Amino acid sequence: MDTEPISGPVFPANCAGVSIHKTQRRLPHWTCDAAIYWITFRLMDSLPQDKLKQWQAVRTIWLRHNPEPWDARQWREYRARFGERLDDWLDAGYGSRALALPDIQAIVRDALLRFEGTRLSLHAGIIMPNHVHLVMEPLGENKLNALMKGIKGASAHQANQCLGRTGQFWIDESFDHIVRSEEQYHHFVEYIVENPIRARLQAHEYWVYQNIPKHIGRQ
Repeated sequence: MDTEPISGPVFPANCAGVSIHKTQRRLPHWTCDAAIYWITFRLMDSLPQDKLKQWQAVRTIWLRHNPEPWDARQWREYRARFGERLDDWLDAGYGSRALALPDIQAIVRDALLRFEGTRLSLHAGIIMPNHVHLVMEPLGENKLNALMKGIKGASAHQANQCLGRTGQFWIDESFDHIVRSEEQYHHFVEYIVENPIRARLQAHEYWVYQNIPKHIGRQ
């Protein structure tokens, strides 16, 4: 595990002046105390594998030449080349779209809100038909990986029971990104609000949530 200081504008979520911790599975994961995170997790069948493998190969090369932490230019380039493309594929609604079912949607919603205000602060979130986006802040000594393991584990078990099936419900590894500036924070919150409009969803096909703390406010 490596530690490295984050520099940047003063923002409650960017861990300025403290160390971050990096771990690596298939995706890199950067965490630090008192951070706010942009998180995406998705169903097992949410993306066509041929497109995903090509995306991963190009992204791996780009990351090799652009190691984190990124400056504002690199972050915008990453979003344009990789984040937006992946989001477009997810919004196309590939796969079973199980999260659009009212009972499954309610299971995931309840898992997200179960520890709201005690173990985590959910600033914004959306349940789309085949994926979930969150702007989330772990509280106190609670760690992001443990919170996500609990949310995904509990919801997967209940969803499989509801669907009458077994097997893996979520892709096991989530994408997470430390929100480093007010620009990024508001970008992600606005993305959540606009996501169902871009995907042309009906109201029953998604669930959206906002609870932005007063100390962050609006642009």
